[in-house]
Amino acid sequence: YYLEQCLHSVIRAAQVGKLSWEVFVVDNASQDGSIEHLKQCFPTASYPMIHYIANARNVGFSRANNQAVELAKGKYILFLNPDTILAETTLSEAVTFANQHENLGAIGVKMLNDCGIFAKESRRSMPTPWVSFCRMSGLTTLFPKSKTFGRYYASYLDKTQSHEIEILSGAFMFTSSTAIKQCGAFDEDFFMYGEDIDLSYRLLKSGFTNYYIPSNILHYKGEST
Repeated sequence: YYLEQCLHSVIRAAQVGKLSWEVFVVDNASQDGSIEHLKQCFPTASYPMIHYIANARNVGFSRANNQAVELAKGKYILFLNPDTILAETTLSEAVTFANQHENLGAIGVKMLNDCGIFAKESRRSMPTPWVSFCRMSGLTTLFPKSKTFGRYYASYLDKTQSHEIEILSGAFMFTSSTAIKQCGAFDEDFFMYGEDIDLSYRLLKSGFTNYYIPSNILHYKGEST
């Protein structure tokens, strides 16, 4: 049902933005009848732009996303967790921003949890030994506005403004097919977790720039695992 809500929000955002779009739903061998339920909610005759990939086994987050990338034809690709809800303007804002930044790697957005509170993992810095130490030792929590200690979640940056950022969340990662073709999609050696950090890093190493934009989405977090 989270995924059903997610798809309704994607469809609405695409309609409001007057975008040409397609959606790939990759089912990683779930046991809850997701595909059957979705096909009833979004019959192919009415929604030919929604495609389903049903895996016989759980191939992991990275591989599942890459299966869709191999079939995607769009100029832009959005990796999106099923426990998210987009605002009506989310896609149009991301597309507009992307069109204005030729060297785009990926875009992340302002994720809110189910209580409407800003999710700090919406933007992060490279988890170097020092940055990771600051987080694990509690310095990041004690001094969130410090550029020295608050780098892990880039909490010293204004979350209401767009800015360059290093690491984005795989829950919402809007990227260009050009960037993906050049540096590759998710590394399938990562079964789950860490693959978004790796892809963000490889985009940067390939000469692209990652961005955060203050476009709101809802992320229930944890319901997609």
